[in-house]
Order: sequence, then structure tokens, then C-alpha cells
Amino acid sequence: MPLSAPAHSSPLFDQVRFVLNETSHPGNVGSAARAIKTMGFGCLVLAAPRAGAEVLRDPEAVALASGADDVLAHARVVADLDAALEGVSWAVALSARSREYGPPNAPPRESAAMAVQHAGQGETVAFVFGSERTGLSNADVERCNALVHIPANPMYSSLNLSQAVQLIAYEARLACLALELGEPLHAANVAPAVIDAPGREALATRDDVEGMLAHLERALVDLDFLDPDNPKKLMTRLRRLFAKSHLEREEVNILRGIAKHILERKVRR
Repeated sequence: MPLSAPAHSSPLFDQVRFVLNETSHPGNVGSAARAIKTMGFGCLVLAAPRAGAEVLRDPEAVALASGADDVLAHARVVADLDAALEGVSWAVALSARSREYGPPNAPPRESAAMAVQHAGQGETVAFVFGSERTGLSNADVERCNALVHIPANPMYSSLNLSQAVQLIAYEARLACLALELGEPLHAANVAPAVIDAPGREALATRDDVEGMLAHLERALVDLDFLDPDNPKKLMTRLRRLFAKSHLEREEVNILRGIAKHILERKVRR
């Protein structure tokens, strides 16, 4: 049975955030606002846009928003990606290239389904897009829980930023509508759909995991297990491990307790 579109977005749609990181062209901001509004979303966050906060009032951005002026008016401009992801439990990075390290890879449809599963639990989720020229850095990608590569024509795979936003917003809309109608979500290729399991504790937010990783890193340095001058890929691999694990808050607290004990024991010695 085909999914029917509601006349307006539901609270579920409000849990989805679209983040543009270091965007260069005001026109892409306006086009992205239009793209997400056509799919029922309205939360747009700009992390360190090249034109600053004035980009929201740029004539080109306003013109290309083409009726999505309300999305521009309510868009937030923040200093960096960390600020843009504050309060986000599940973040999906969009990249035109694969990465040797980083979070698990997933196709657009499956990643949108997994993100919407988290949104259905009342969590805030985000889709993160990089700058037009350089995309997302490895460090930016590692801040996210999943990495998505749009399988475009390999002979000409260059997508405009707003086109990528439109495609992901469409997949996220399908997932939202499916969840509202009780339809199955196509998230099998992302990770086990464990968030609805009976007895499952509350999942850790992205902020919870970031705090734990910083705490654990300090403990590993104090143990001389991690050399801060030559860290290699240790923390990157740990990020990937925890991204695949869907940590509960209690599990994060256990890991932080271990890190705290390591640091306190060294002080006592």
C-alpha cells in the first residue's frame, strides 16, 4: 500500500535536524531550506557558514528558498559542528567518498530508517552535510554514528549540496511516514534494530558518548597506553567500535566509572 502524505509535518518530523557545515554559497542555504520544507521538515542548522549569520538574509538565499522563508527565519547559526550537534543522539554524515576509518557505512535509505527509529523514541537526530568544496573532514565524520555515500553515477557523481539534502530529506520522509503507519523500516543493513527491544535501557546520546570518549582518552594517556604525541588511530578505532555498539547510558556510565577509577588511582599512587 503506498504511503499517504500528511497535510503537514508531525512531531516526529520535528526530531530531525539538517546540519550544513561550513557552507560557502548562500544560494545553497536557501535551496536546502526549500528542499527540507518540501519533505515536511523545518529544522536547519548552519555550522560556521562562510558568510556568517548574514547568510540567512542574503538575497540569493531568500530567493532560492522560494517560499521556505519560515525555515530560513528559524534556522540557527552556530560556531562549529559540535555546537550544531548539541543534544543530538544519532548523527549521520554525508560524504562523496568512503573513509578508511570512521563510523559504519550505510546506504541512504537504511541510514534514514535507522535515524528515524531513534527519532521515534523522542531523540533528536541529525543529517550532516559538508562544505561544497571539501565536504566533511575525517574528524567531522568521526563525530557521527553512520556514514552515507549516495550511490550516484560513478562516471559523474558530483551532486550539488542542495540536491544531496533533497535526496536525504526524501528518504527521511519515507521513513517517518512508514513509522507513523506502522510499516516496516528498511534498517537491516545499518545495525540491529535494538531500540525497541523489551527491557532495553535508554540509549546514550551522542553527547554522552563524546564525554565518555574524552574521559577514556585521558585515562588511556595516564596509563601510558595512548601516546598523545603519536596517537595513531586508537581513538578513531574506539569511536568506530562504540558507534557500532549502540551504547546504553548505563554502559557509558560504567566506562566513565572505569576511566575515573584509573585517573584517581594514579593520583593516589
